[in-house]
Amino acid sequence: MQVQEPHHSFQGATGHNETTLGSGATLGSGTAPNGLVLVDKPTGPSSFSVVRHIGRGLGGDASTRKVKAGHAGTLDPAASGLLLVLVGPATRLAQYLVGLDKRYRTEIQLGVTTTTGDAEGELLAEGPVRSTQHLAEELVGAIELPVPAASAVKIDGERAYRRLRRGEHVEMPTRRSTIHALEVIARLDDRVTLDLFVSSGTYVRAIAQHLGGHCLSIRRLAAGPFNVSDADPTTVLPPADALAFLQHIEVDAAGAAALRNGRTLPNDGEGTARALHAGQLVAVVRLDGNVAQPATVIAP
Repeated sequence: MQVQEPHHSFQGATGHNETTLGSGATLGSGTAPNGLVLVDKPTGPSSFSVVRHIGRGLGGDASTRKVKAGHAGTLDPAASGLLLVLVGPATRLAQYLVGLDKRYRTEIQLGVTTTTGDAEGELLAEGPVRSTQHLAEELVGAIELPVPAASAVKIDGERAYRRLRRGEHVEMPTRRSTIHALEVIARLDDRVTLDLFVSSGTYVRAIAQHLGGHCLSIRRLAAGPFNVSDADPTTVLPPADALAFLQHIEVDAAGAAALRNGRTLPNDGEGTARALHAGQLVAVVRLDGNVAQPATVIAP
């Protein structure tokens, strides 16, 4: 079996009101939802509530039909932008999407820090408005910053932002992340707009606090190869397209059956790959130079 490099080709928005599944079938055809939904989350709702809304929408009558759904990388309630929502058996693919690099656009007010790192928090301190002339030289690369108290990270089993809203003092851990690129889009008085390309797990609020300010807005523009401009909650990308950034191998019917039963196949490739049969994702496999070992199997 020959290993094929990823082609980065994705199905776009349909422009229809009905939900389109991977093969072009609709919910009314009896085909169960299975794949990735690109959602442009507004400010206000939590990521969980958006996922629940998508699951109910795909399931039709929620009292008689439930669709399993989950996200691959949370957005705080005050943030907007791209949320990757997996539905059906494809929820098992979240582990391959959560680590994708992210791109954000944020407006920061300099010289004023808050308890939450954004405009919802109480005034923490006021200071001089710093220069932004050499931000890229200062910040691009590996950096370790404290996780903001207004984040969705869990502390003792509960979201930090919920404990903060109750007035609790929360001791937040630090997190090491990487800023791949930073661009100053606009600067007016004490406000600066940044375009950030960062590793997964980077908190934009922490960057604002590091600069002696707080975020007025945060918007996720992209996650890996997926862009918010392609978001369409009525379209379900098939599992094979959800992982199109991975290399792939082609398997025949016998090979597909073997992988689904947990058996290895001979292969001289290396790394992580999609195993495809007739264009459909059979499994995510680990290639060690000798065999393809199924790591995550997707039900047909």
